[in-house]
Amino acid sequence: MSDAIVIIPTYNEIENIESILKAVFSQSKDFDVLVVDDNSPDKTGDKVLELQSDYKDRLFLLQRKEKSGLGSAYISGFKWSLERSYNYIFEMDADFSHNPDDLERLYSACATENADVAVGSRYVKGITVVNWPLSRILLSYGASRYVRSITGMKVKDSTAGFICYKRAVLEKINLDRIKFVGYAFQIEMKFKAYKKGFKIVEIPVIFKDRTKGKSKMSGSIIYEAIFGVISLKLKSLFAKS
Repeated sequence: MSDAIVIIPTYNEIENIESILKAVFSQSKDFDVLVVDDNSPDKTGDKVLELQSDYKDRLFLLQRKEKSGLGSAYISGFKWSLERSYNYIFEMDADFSHNPDDLERLYSACATENADVAVGSRYVKGITVVNWPLSRILLSYGASRYVRSITGMKVKDSTAGFICYKRAVLEKINLDRIKFVGYAFQIEMKFKAYKKGFKIVEIPVIFKDRTKGKSKMSGSIIYEAIFGVISLKLKSLFAKS
């Protein structure tokens, strides 16, 4: 059993799942993987079950009954991982927008360089995004600047979803009180860690847009992120008072 587990949430990722798992398991550092599948109509979950025989005791599946949102999937994965003895718990997408070759860099930041949270960042060294239209780059980059101005966090890529958490961080955060499910979930988790005094570092990565499957981005997710930040900040102020 590894000391690190990579949580990959899936919904209709049949085109990517076998390749992304192979890439994670081919790293020189051993990582276990937990796929959290929201009952994908394309049978992503069935494919994971089929592949478990190839990665015995390293590949796990948490099959949920319906599509319940990214944040909810990660919370389920965090709880599952905390019930086991993993010390480093990762978030990663299934679509290769996050490069599995960067997993070891995030792991090293937490395991040997004293970070509590390591964020695979698109904006810490300029803008390192490939194959996005300019409108989406401006939206994402602008959102991160907006989050910094409202929350006071120094994190330049607050909506990033490629992350390594030390176990202690997730143990200190009340996961049952995490409110958001889309991009705002990523902001909320970082904000909670920041407010509790954990050290967050950003590791520069190159983010590539998916080439297979459909994006899960929607207007409601963007709306949640924009207005959720204000809610987070106000709640933190009331908590202080």
